[in-house]
Amino acid sequence: MAPKRPVGAGAFPKPVEPLAPPTPDPAELYAALDLGTNSCRMLIAQPKGNQFHVVDSFSKSVQLGIGLEASGRLSRGSMARTVQALRICRKKLRKHDVRRMRLVATEACRRASNARDFMRFVERETGLKLEIIQPEEEARLAVISCAPLVSTKTEQLLVVDIGGGSTELVWIDLTRVPKVERPKAIMRLHAGFKPADGSPFPAARVVDWISVPLGVATLRDQFNDVENDAARFALMSWFFEENLAEFAPYASEQAKDGFQIIGTSGTVTTVAASHLGLKRYDRNRVDGLRMTSEQIDKVIRDYLSLGPEGRRNDPRIGRDRHALIMSGAAILQALLRVWPTDRLSVADRGLREGLLYAQMSADGVLEDGPY
Repeated sequence: MAPKRPVGAGAFPKPVEPLAPPTPDPAELYAALDLGTNSCRMLIAQPKGNQFHVVDSFSKSVQLGIGLEASGRLSRGSMARTVQALRICRKKLRKHDVRRMRLVATEACRRASNARDFMRFVERETGLKLEIIQPEEEARLAVISCAPLVSTKTEQLLVVDIGGGSTELVWIDLTRVPKVERPKAIMRLHAGFKPADGSPFPAARVVDWISVPLGVATLRDQFNDVENDAARFALMSWFFEENLAEFAPYASEQAKDGFQIIGTSGTVTTVAASHLGLKRYDRNRVDGLRMTSEQIDKVIRDYLSLGPEGRRNDPRIGRDRHALIMSGAAILQALLRVWPTDRLSVADRGLREGLLYAQMSADGVLEDGPY
């Protein structure tokens, strides 16, 4: 059966739109930069209605966390690569005269013993001041970016953000929220996982959340010494599941009806692109796609049958992701083993979009005000 996009998948905030006018007012522009364990990514956008138009963007694999698992430190080479990418980001920010921005770093910088030195090095070399955000904020921002993909039929929601250095899982109970209000209730979580006292709005209840210090890069590094491809994959998937033991919903069986998983990461979008047979990535076909467990499992089995060399040359995976796709697939398979579902939604959105929404919402520049 052909996959279907959920009703409302293109609703607020719609992060990728036709380009805004060539000379937007700098006073209207916002920037969000996400420096992760593997990638450096930035969006520059302007609010429009209750959405935003992307004016400029940047994305590059910098492998900041390479070697971190063994040494506990960011290497000179990875820091140099990252600074080069950040110089490009600085040029774009200056070109558009962006005045409102949040520039954040995540798991690699949370874990590295020399992270503060690196932050000072970045500021000295680029003039950019990055902040290291905590796991709860990272999870919260990923969740609100996915709100448009929440089905009005969803009563129990699991949002999964598979990063380079960590994986965030947030379980949300929507049973007390009227169906039509459910996506908006997710948006309101930007202010915190605990609802504000006296809020007039129906609240989404965060049952539990967890930040597992295993992402596509760190999980791969854990099992680099296992030579057999299939054995390494099985061990990675088992090891990730072992790290879910403290997550409250892990022990309880979940009914399929009214349950939805939303996955946001390069792993999930790559698996979706492979399922669709895309040799050239098309965000419009991937974002909002729903996949069954069987469809995902088929893609993963195909990856295993290709082996490392076949994956390296597969245009659906891409040269910049082939080395990380199996560790990401191991995480995804573990999640679907624990919570079988035929309602996994693919989100080509994440921390950057969440950062933009949170800034614009706080400034009150979105139509209808903050949700």
